[in-house]
Amino acid sequence: MDQDFDQEAAAQQPDSPPRRDFIRGAAAATAAVGAVTVAMHELDLVKRAEAADGTIDGTPMADRWWPSRWGKDDQIGATNWMGPKTTLDAVAQIKTGKVYSLGRVYEFGMPLFGQRAWVLRIPGNPTGGAYGKNQVIWHDEILSTEIGQVGTQFDGLGHIGCRTGKPGDKTQEVYYNGVTGTDLHDSGGGPGSTTGAYGLLKLGVENVRPFFCRGVLFDVAGLKGRMLDKGEEITVADLKACLARQGMTEADITEGCAVMWRTGWGENLWMKDNARFNSGEPGIGVEAAKWLAAKGVSVGAADCWAIEVVPNPDPNLAFPVHQIFLTRNGIHILENIRLDHLAADKVFKFAFVMAPLPMKGATGSPAAPIAVA
Repeated sequence: MDQDFDQEAAAQQPDSPPRRDFIRGAAAATAAVGAVTVAMHELDLVKRAEAADGTIDGTPMADRWWPSRWGKDDQIGATNWMGPKTTLDAVAQIKTGKVYSLGRVYEFGMPLFGQRAWVLRIPGNPTGGAYGKNQVIWHDEILSTEIGQVGTQFDGLGHIGCRTGKPGDKTQEVYYNGVTGTDLHDSGGGPGSTTGAYGLLKLGVENVRPFFCRGVLFDVAGLKGRMLDKGEEITVADLKACLARQGMTEADITEGCAVMWRTGWGENLWMKDNARFNSGEPGIGVEAAKWLAAKGVSVGAADCWAIEVVPNPDPNLAFPVHQIFLTRNGIHILENIRLDHLAADKVFKFAFVMAPLPMKGATGSPAAPIAVA
């Protein structure tokens, strides 16, 4: 049966490899990806809930955070700031017209956690053709991957929530704007139905507005004169010192702007020492996250895989900055971006442009952000 299928496929596409060989190659590549990455999950770096005290008292999530400032039905969070005002302000930041790509190349060998994979294959050489008198030929690709923690990663509002009650009670699993686990997932249905297994019913990344706003870089690595280390917290004092060093003030952090911090982690370790890159990271802590959230920023970004300090100085907290940004304030997160070229050119204010892929029900998106100086 397999032989007949391969012969039929080869007859239809003379230069294509057999389907069986293609599948075997993809499986081997998937295994190889696991071999070159760190065999761990990012949650291995934090304390599990079973080991904590079982409550959220004394944490950034202790008090109610909904309804949103934009109304009880809002699903787009801080991208509500996007509009003519932020667009014109972004344009005003452009002085030279130089464009910087902030995204990482999606490629084999990227730092990945656990068994996540990035497998891209071009079926056939070429994939199709030739057709017409003009003998057109073409290539397509097949891609097998995940979104979360794969390359440059944009977090949507359905990505992070907080358990506020007993385990298993979905009504007490709360996300941005009071959306609960029962709101996100329909318990019935099957293939073809709109259940949580086939995408989130609310807070999907398709709701996010495109970003066209002011960008502000905090060059923390430049301030310190070195790459920061894992577990090293970026404080409010550090951010203020960056502004002073860069000839800026807090007034430069405007409502709706994108803020990002350079730690040196990415430029020194990305695809150079993946094990160390994944072992933890420097980043902002709880107080800096609250300070930025109070200024009305739209997205927080960094040159590391979670933007926040890991492990947290408080061992009882697991990714609290994600909850402060996404869950409490609807502020999106952009991870694993490049910032060294902006710092080298002393570009600290710029126009930031990015549009997440509008994948219905997805918790996030790959990203190709740019800065225009």
